[in-house]
Amino acid sequence: MGPIMPRIADRFRGFLPVVVDVETGGFDAEKDALLEVAACIIQMDDFGRLFVAETIDVNVEPFEGANINPKSLEITGIQLDSPLRGALPEKEALAQISQPIRKEVRATKCQRAILVGHNSFFDLSFINSAIARTDFKRSPFHPFSSFDTATLAGLAFGQTVLSRAVQAAGLDWNESEAHSAIYDTEKTAALFCAIVNRWKILTGF
Repeated sequence: MGPIMPRIADRFRGFLPVVVDVETGGFDAEKDALLEVAACIIQMDDFGRLFVAETIDVNVEPFEGANINPKSLEITGIQLDSPLRGALPEKEALAQISQPIRKEVRATKCQRAILVGHNSFFDLSFINSAIARTDFKRSPFHPFSSFDTATLAGLAFGQTVLSRAVQAAGLDWNESEAHSAIYDTEKTAALFCAIVNRWKILTGF
């Protein structure tokens, strides 16, 4: 018999960490539009180190009656009327994000996914509001537990702002690309992996 390979299911008590970033029309998950969702699936190599395996993203049509603060669009650079956006209704967007995550949960023998985000309560609140509005039945995410990289980076590096935490972890940060869901998600995912992998070196866990 060969050595037992480490499994991601054993690292986080059956949870599969999936890093999520949302771009929105404001800060109120029930009233403001969900405009973009990106998710990074995390995998574990044969040495127990985490890495970013896949990024999924989808542009979302604002739900009927949604508020959209023009300042939010200025920050994100989202052009709602662009024909290139290819936005999906919320329920279809949730399905597109959820399908590969559910597949990975099954493949890794995890129980369910857990949302990882920078100030994760914000991202999870918008996902949960969209789930409630659309009566979406197949969310892979735990409904209230999450992992917050702002907290983890505060512990690991003394930094809670994403750009500063990413740089403190020795990773590149390009301010001109920030505030797109894909970029922020991939950087948050790299930060999460860096912290967990560094903890493994320090503790052996």
